[in-house]
Amino acid sequence: MGGLQEWLSAVLLVSLRLIPMLAFSPPFTLVRIPGVARLILSLSLAAWLVTGHPAQTTGVIQGQSLLAMSASELIIGIAFALPLQLAFAALMTAGRAVDLQAGYAFAMIADPASNSQLPLIGMLFAYAAAAVFFTTAGPADLLALWALSLDHLPLGSVLGGNALPALTAFTGAIFLMAFGAGGLVLVVLFLIDATIALVSRTLPQMNVLFLGFQVKTIATLLILPVAIGGSGALYLRMFRFALETMARLT
Repeated sequence: MGGLQEWLSAVLLVSLRLIPMLAFSPPFTLVRIPGVARLILSLSLAAWLVTGHPAQTTGVIQGQSLLAMSASELIIGIAFALPLQLAFAALMTAGRAVDLQAGYAFAMIADPASNSQLPLIGMLFAYAAAAVFFTTAGPADLLALWALSLDHLPLGSVLGGNALPALTAFTGAIFLMAFGAGGLVLVVLFLIDATIALVSRTLPQMNVLFLGFQVKTIATLLILPVAIGGSGALYLRMFRFALETMARLT
């Protein structure tokens, strides 16, 4: 009975390491999934991890405070969820920049998962990146990372001192990479703005505001599929970078 109790306690503790990512981090939050389903998935994965790592889970519970271990696991889970959160936040920011440049600033999408308004083109970038994540080895790499984290950070461990520098360096680099996803569209829109500005100097009687909005809308619709289609390798590199940063946290 004591062994079963320790196993259940270990499963609940390990689930705290998984829940922040599965419940609050894209790409898992891009589709509205019932909370019960997320909880069942977290507990199932936690049971699998505990069964595969008995020495790092059930073997270290005795003699430790469950409250302190719960806080430690939750902090580790939040730290692991941050790289993916920042990667998708960077894509949203790049999409918002395209929205502003193309004249879609007032076009927002209601996100039922977070009950917030999100940028139109940013959501397109996010869904494209999520498709790349789930159609490649993203889920398998994430499972391998969770298993590796138990080897380096057993239950009750704390993050090392290199966690904050790693996250800080990742934040700057990931935003730079994300703007590469919308770089082609931004360059084209800038050239259109410059051309229209020159036309307004030579033909001041033209309604350049109305003309520019139409031209930029058409150009965005034509260039955006090319930009998204050509950014698959960039999305994959962003996810690899995020997973590498999570591994450095261990």
